[in-house]
Amino acid sequence: VYDSIKIVDLQFIGKGTFGKVAKCKDLLTNKEVAIKFIKKNLEEDGEDEIKALIEVSKIDAERYNLVKFVEWFHYNGHFCIVFEMLDKSLYNIMRGRDFRPLSLKEIKAIARQLLVALKGLKKINMVHCDIKLDNIMLKDHASESFRLKLIDFGFAKKAEDLETGATIQNLIFRAPEVILGLPLDERVDLWAVGYILAFLYTGFPIHPKDSEYNIIKFVENLEKFIDLLKQMLEIDPKKRISINRALRHPFFNLRKKQRKTTKPQEPATAEVYQQPKAKEVTSLPHGPAAIPQEKSNDTIKKSTVQEQKDDKREAPVVSRKRKRSDQQSQEPENCEQTETPVQKKRKS
Repeated sequence: VYDSIKIVDLQFIGKGTFGKVAKCKDLLTNKEVAIKFIKKNLEEDGEDEIKALIEVSKIDAERYNLVKFVEWFHYNGHFCIVFEMLDKSLYNIMRGRDFRPLSLKEIKAIARQLLVALKGLKKINMVHCDIKLDNIMLKDHASESFRLKLIDFGFAKKAEDLETGATIQNLIFRAPEVILGLPLDERVDLWAVGYILAFLYTGFPIHPKDSEYNIIKFVENLEKFIDLLKQMLEIDPKKRISINRALRHPFFNLRKKQRKTTKPQEPATAEVYQQPKAKEVTSLPHGPAAIPQEKSNDTIKKSTVQEQKDDKREAPVVSRKRKRSDQQSQEPENCEQTETPVQKKRKS
C-alpha cells in the first residue's frame, strides 16, 4: 500500500529515458493504472515532472485531453508516478499499419484534440517541450477510435522559464526557433503538433533527420514550394498565378542563372523623373498649353507602365536564402525508433 494506492499484478510494459512503466491494478478502485518508475540517478528529473503534473492537475485533464495524474510515492529509492491506464501510442498505431497515411477525417480528429490540449496548457502557462508520436496515447482505440491523451511531462516548463538558446524537443519535431537559438514560448509545441499532422498525412518524416542545418534548409525550401502550390491551386482562375510568374517564383531559385550585362540598365523610375524637363520650353499661354500638357502626362504614364512591365519580365526573382552552419549535437531518444520503418517505406 502506498498512500491511497494499493496495487497488485505489476507488469512492466515499456521503458524510456527516465525509467520504466508498469501496468497494475489499484485494489481500492479496482481499476488498472500505469506507474512510471523514475531511475534512481534521475531523482531531480522526477521531482520536476511531479511539479509539472501538479500544475497540470489544476485544469480538467479529461476536457483538455491530458493524461490524468493520480498519485506519486517513493519505492526502493525510485520516484513512482501513478497515471490513468491508457491503450497504445500514436507511434504504435502508425507502426501497426506499416506507416500508411491516415485519412483526412482521422487527421482532423487528432488535430483538434491536440490543439485543445495545447489550449489547456496555455491556460496554466505550461509548455510541454517534448511532443512526439510516442507521447500521444490513445485512450481506448477499440471503443473510442483516435480518442487521444497527451502524456509525459518530464520536460515540461513554465513559459517564462524557457531559456533562449536551450536545446529542447526531439530533433525530428524541433521548432526552427530552438535550432536558431531564438527566444522560446508555447509556439514550439504548436510546431511539433503541425509536424506530427504532416507525418500522419504522408506516413514519413517530411524533412531530413541528420542535422539541424539540413532541417532549416529544407524548411526554407518547403515554404517556397507550399507558397507556389497555393498560388497554382487557386480556385478562382482569375487569381491563379500565371505561367511566367510561376517560372519566376523563388522556389526555382533563378538567381544563379542570371545573365550578366556589360551596361547596367537604368531603372524606369529614373526615366520618369527626367521627363518633366519639358516644362522649360513651355512658354505658350496657360490656356492653350493645358490640353497638350495633359496628353504629354498621359503618354509618360503609359510609357512608364510599359517600361515597368518590361523590367518585371526581365528582372529575375532574388531568393533570400540564409545559411546556417552551426549545429547542435543532441540526438533525440526516439529518432532510431521512427527511422527504421521510415526507410523501408521510402524504398517501397
